[in-house]
Amino acid sequence: MKYILVTGGSRGIGRAICQRLVSLGMPIIINYNSNHSSANDTKSLIEDVGGKAELLPFDVSDKTEVERAIGCWEQSHPDDYIAVLVNNAGIRRDNLMFMMSDDDWHQVLDTTLDGFFYLTRCLLKHMMPRKRGGRIINIASLSGVKGLPGQTNYSAAKAALIGATKALAQEVAPRNITVNAIAPGFIETDMTKDLPEDDLKKMIPVGRFGKPEEVAALVAFLASDEAAYITGEVININGGLYT
Repeated sequence: MKYILVTGGSRGIGRAICQRLVSLGMPIIINYNSNHSSANDTKSLIEDVGGKAELLPFDVSDKTEVERAIGCWEQSHPDDYIAVLVNNAGIRRDNLMFMMSDDDWHQVLDTTLDGFFYLTRCLLKHMMPRKRGGRIINIASLSGVKGLPGQTNYSAAKAALIGATKALAQEVAPRNITVNAIAPGFIETDMTKDLPEDDLKKMIPVGRFGKPEEVAALVAFLASDEAAYITGEVININGGLYT
């Protein structure tokens, strides 16, 4: 059986992605780091509509934890494999660069970039031999496309993720694996609740923040069979703020 793994799937965009991907008919593996209650809530939402879900807690930035968690999952699912990977986990530690601490720099890059590297490398070993290949979808950001002040760390991490997406797409295309990135702008989640929404909405041509469900709909398309000829792309979803 094929499975879907969504990192940072316990809330926000990750939760919306988990809920939407139920439509593909595959069980969902919900990764999270520490918020067990929110992860259970996401699992319940999936099961309430007839989907199947499992929880798989681990820190994506920790190589040992990634390899342990995936190894244990593979041992308990000897006939299954993860066919769709959504690298969504990420954190913000905003500050002007001259005031930014080493920890705030490394934590943001480690979660987004090391998390992508450790987990994707681990899963490719089992995805590449499959005839039907797989899907890798990386959640980047407007910050990684144009850069945003106060987010040098976050912009660097997401820009690097975009570069990695384009390179990996070329490596694995002959194995029927597509690799794409989605770059959301301002989306209504916990990560943006501290931003001055009223002021920022004036900059957005459509006049509002996006919804997690709108990002999730794009993820679902890229994960589907209909998107088999799309790879190495970075798709902006930002209400026209930046094109």
